[in-house]
Amino acid sequence: MLSTIIRITMRSKTLFLVLLSGIATAAVSAESVKIWISSQQDKIYYDNMVRLYQQEVDSDFEAEVQAFGFREMPDKLAIAFKTQTNTPDIIQLDEVFFGMYLQDEAPFVDLTERVIEAGLKEDIMPQRLELFSQKGRVLGLPQSMSAMLIYYRRDLFEQYGLSPSEFKTWDDLVEIGEELVAKNQSFLAMDPSYFEILLRQRGSDLFSETGDLLPDFDLAVDTLEFLGELAQKRIGLMPDRSSIFDPVFFGGDVANNEIVAIMGADWYGLDMIQQFSSDLEGEWGMMPLPVWTDDQGNPNSVRTSTFAGQGLVIYKGSQSIDASWEFMKFVMTNKEANAQRFLQGNSFPAYKPAFEDIRLLQPQPFFGYDSMGQILVDLAPEVPRVMMNPRRPMAVFMIREGMLSSIMYGEGDARVALERFKEQLEGGVGPPEQN
Repeated sequence: MLSTIIRITMRSKTLFLVLLSGIATAAVSAESVKIWISSQQDKIYYDNMVRLYQQEVDSDFEAEVQAFGFREMPDKLAIAFKTQTNTPDIIQLDEVFFGMYLQDEAPFVDLTERVIEAGLKEDIMPQRLELFSQKGRVLGLPQSMSAMLIYYRRDLFEQYGLSPSEFKTWDDLVEIGEELVAKNQSFLAMDPSYFEILLRQRGSDLFSETGDLLPDFDLAVDTLEFLGELAQKRIGLMPDRSSIFDPVFFGGDVANNEIVAIMGADWYGLDMIQQFSSDLEGEWGMMPLPVWTDDQGNPNSVRTSTFAGQGLVIYKGSQSIDASWEFMKFVMTNKEANAQRFLQGNSFPAYKPAFEDIRLLQPQPFFGYDSMGQILVDLAPEVPRVMMNPRRPMAVFMIREGMLSSIMYGEGDARVALERFKEQLEGGVGPPEQN
């Protein structure tokens, strides 16, 4: 009897130790992942993605999602990296800001082998994956295609007897735009970012692959002169109220019918247009960019370009690299995750298998039953590369903050403005200081 009690007691003790060990192991393996997001809207999305991941993959997964402003993120990261306190694991970073970290060895995990093993090398648009790479090593996953479209007002097109099929080339747009100006109507909302966008559409960029600034200088001059021509002829109109990225623009210039169309990326239409002009539901349509032509009038450019777009990176100092990667991979590849990002008004994915999801291809009532998804899928092979460079963030912000605005207002000389731009950027002005 005594020996039986001893055996039972020993078995119970062993079982208790096994259970205790299991609990301890679970406590150790449960990693809380800190996710830093650069917009409040995306925070809502990522809170939902954490719940979806818990439901479908790992019920023990823990994550804290924190949102910062678009321009606030670099400062928050600089403080966290310098102090090594409250550092994030996963960071949502705009491709422009990503360039800030290319001066030296980037503080992000090399994901190259993980990307290859997961088959993402083939499944993500290569020109977008390249955005978050350094020296051939993949450091982040791009979330959006960021392809450029022209969003036009259907009601105003009808009023002026216009059809999207008429806008095959930029020459067509100028010709039609002049006719509209004669009726006291501007066609296209203007923004300094258009310089970079149109330059990229023409097969060039701010930097070459070897790092030269404005490698096709004459083409850059021609592009900026064209924008100046649009402004001088009043075909293009700089907003009187803030910029095309401000709600004030929609409440003023758009609401007052001062422009007929806006050029913007997929996220611009899904987010800003739907959010800030909700009263115009059904009155917006979409079309590809007009193409550029050679001296003989033959098309010599793609029908889209690209601007901005966010990606996910993992901080090198993270203690939860594996857990962070598994969550990132899920967000990038899960069918529901890709669909919800599009349907919730964020962006169209750069993950090619998502192109077959009918939910991303269906006609959209807000855009007069045009299918943004189908248009973007058709344009995907034409989305150009973006040449990353450590000086690119400063170059972009110099342009955005008014370096070329005089030309956009129809004043000044494009060549002189670009020469001054080059001198300032090459004369010691570099990217924001990294701490």
